[in-house]
Order: sequence, then structure tokens, then C-alpha cells
Amino acid sequence: MTGDAAAWLEESRVWTERELEAALGALDGAPAPLVEAMRYSLLGGGKRLRPALVRLFAHLHGGGDEVARFPAVAIECIHTYSLVHDDLPCMDDDDLRRGRPTCHKVFGEANAVLAGDALLTFAFEQLAAAPRGAADLVLVLARAAGAAGMVGGQVLDLGAAGGKPTREDVARIHALKTAALLGAACELGAIAAGAGRDARRRAGSYGQALGLCFQAIDDVLDVTASSEALGKTAGKDARQAKPSLVAAVGLAGARAEADRLAAVARGAAGVYAAASPLPLALVDLLLERRA
Repeated sequence: MTGDAAAWLEESRVWTERELEAALGALDGAPAPLVEAMRYSLLGGGKRLRPALVRLFAHLHGGGDEVARFPAVAIECIHTYSLVHDDLPCMDDDDLRRGRPTCHKVFGEANAVLAGDALLTFAFEQLAAAPRGAADLVLVLARAAGAAGMVGGQVLDLGAAGGKPTREDVARIHALKTAALLGAACELGAIAAGAGRDARRRAGSYGQALGLCFQAIDDVLDVTASSEALGKTAGKDARQAKPSLVAAVGLAGARAEADRLAAVARGAAGVYAAASPLPLALVDLLLERRA
């Protein structure tokens, strides 16, 4: 592993695309319209940050790509299902995702709901095939993605729309909706490599800190970047009165909060400095991103 975070992410993106394509082969025999909607959503591009973190932390703890591939595919299926459902008219009501029409615009709302459901369950099928620690992998991902994690964060996000959020309100939403899954990505990689409890805890803490920084920058970019750059509808947070960091503390305050959260993430990365510069480099790369 080199210290070039951008190169690592690109290499991991290519690896992830290959693993996703291979995993989808197991869907032979499922109804063709459903598989088409799943493929459209899952192979529609994106940074592939979460599977890259699974892969990185498997490597950091002495594992390789072979043990990382099952949880990496699983967490990308979870992330993609969440995007498919978030874009539905009953939730965030968006027409653009990853630079293309959203799943429900192409396949209809019912098929989009079912494609999301299928991706969610397919994720746990992948974890069941893992060669090591399947039960722990399932538990960690289920908790991060469920009522006390990502789904709970979406409920809070929807419930706070239209009001005046506080910094604390937004921090709780970000912790559940985004940081929980990034924390799980890092812990999944450690579990796949056979790491112990303390190592798993440190990995999860780093991922959660990185996730909070990542989401703070996302809130800033919703105001400052174009739809073309983002691959999704820019300015949506303000138009829908979403509980964003910018809504809570203003654009300058959100930038300052992102810097503060990056400092926390750098501190969490320090434990890995002797093994690899990548955890630290990823913080800086995500802090400086423009899309």
C-alpha cells in the first residue's frame, strides 16, 4: 500500500466494480426486471469509499482482498439500497443520482422499492459466505445499517426537515446516517482479517470520525458545487429545508466544523501511522474534495 490516497481509492474502485459484477452473477434465475434495476443502481458509478475502507482495514490487519471481498460487496449493496430508497418521492424525492436518472425514474417506484429490498437482503447473503467471522460481520453491519444507525438517522433527518436545526441535532443525524456505516466499513475489514476486539474498536472509531468529516463536507458541497460535479441535485438541502450543517451554523461555520472534525479524524488515524500513511491521507483527501 502506497501513501497516495487518490491512487488507492481508484485502485479500490476498480477492484470493487469487478467484485460487484462477479457477485451479481449469483442472481441468475431472479426476475429479470428486478435484476436489471439492481444492476442499474449498484453498477452506476460512485466513489466506492465504503468498500475501499473495508479493503484498507483488512490489509492493515494482515488480510488481503480475498477476505475483504464479501464484506466490501455487502456494504456497497447496503449503501446503494439506501440511496435508491432515499431518492424516492416519499423521502428525499430526487431525480438524479451518480449523474443518471434515479432508479424510480427509470424503473418505477414499486420496482425501485423492491430493488432496494433485494440489495439489502443480498448484502447479508454475501456476509454469510465470508470465510471468517460471518456472525460478527452480520452483527456489525446490521447494527450500523438499522434502527440505531443509518435507518434511524434517515428518520431523524426526515423528521427535522422544515425546522431550525441545532449543531447537536445535525451531529446526531450525521453520526447515525453516515458515520455509523463508515465506522462499520473499517470494522468489517478488521473482522475479515481476524483482528481482535481492541483493534476492531479502533478501526470503527476511525471510520466514524472520518464519516462525520465526510458528511460535513457533503453539506458544504451541496451549497458550493454544481449538480454536474456532484452527480446529484445540488442545493437540495436548502430547497427542502433539510437539517444540514450549513442550515445550523452557516456556510463559514460548516467549513470550520469540517476542519474541526478532520482534526479529530487525524487523531484517530495516528494509531495507524507506523503501518500505513493511508488513513491519515484519506482524511485530507476527503476534506479537500470538490464533489
